[in-house]
Amino acid sequence: MQTAAAKIRYTPEEYLALEEQAEFKSEYHNGEIIPMTGVSFSRDRIITRLCAYLLQALQDKNYEPFSSDVRLWIAKYHKFTYPDLMVIQGQPQPYQDRTDTLTNPKLIIEVLSKSTQDYDQGDKFKYYRSIPDLQEYLLINQYELDVQQYTKTDSDFWMFRAYETAADTLSLTSINVELTVATLYEGITFEPAKS
Repeated sequence: MQTAAAKIRYTPEEYLALEEQAEFKSEYHNGEIIPMTGVSFSRDRIITRLCAYLLQALQDKNYEPFSSDVRLWIAKYHKFTYPDLMVIQGQPQPYQDRTDTLTNPKLIIEVLSKSTQDYDQGDKFKYYRSIPDLQEYLLINQYELDVQQYTKTDSDFWMFRAYETAADTLSLTSINVELTVATLYEGITFEPAKS
C-alpha cells in the first residue's frame, strides 16, 4: 500500500534562507514554495523601459520604483511574491529589517504571461488588495496591446479601466504620472494571431 508523500511546509524564515541560496526565484504561499516561471524578451523590455521611464518621471519626487528583484511580503495571506514592478512613497518599509523585501507598495505593475495571467488577474490581485498602502494595480499584456488598470477610491472601492489603443494616455494617479500606452509597448512586436 502506497501512501501519499506529505507536502513539505516551510516557515517564512526557512523560505528566506533557501531563497538566499537559490539559483532561481520562488514565491512563498503560506508554507509552500512555488518556483517562478521564465521570462521573455517582450516582458523584460516592457519592465525595463517602464522602470527607466518611472525613474525619470519620479526624479525629485517622494516616490521610488523597485524592479522584480525586490520581494513583497503580504502579511494577511502569508505570501512572498516578486511583482514585476513596485513603486513606494517615502521610505521603504522592510519586512523584519530585510533589505530585499518590502511591505508598502503604492503601485504594483505586473506583465501578464500565458502561465500567470489568470493568477495575476484573480487571486494575486485579491492578495495585493489586502496591502494597506496599495492604491493602484496595473496589468500589461505582453502579447497584444491591452492594459488593465485598477485604482482604489477614497471609499475603498476599486475602479477598473481598460486601455486598448497606443494613443491612449494612462494616468497613474497613485504616483501622479502620465504616459501613453505606446510608451509601454515601445520596441514590442506582437506575433500575428494564429487561426
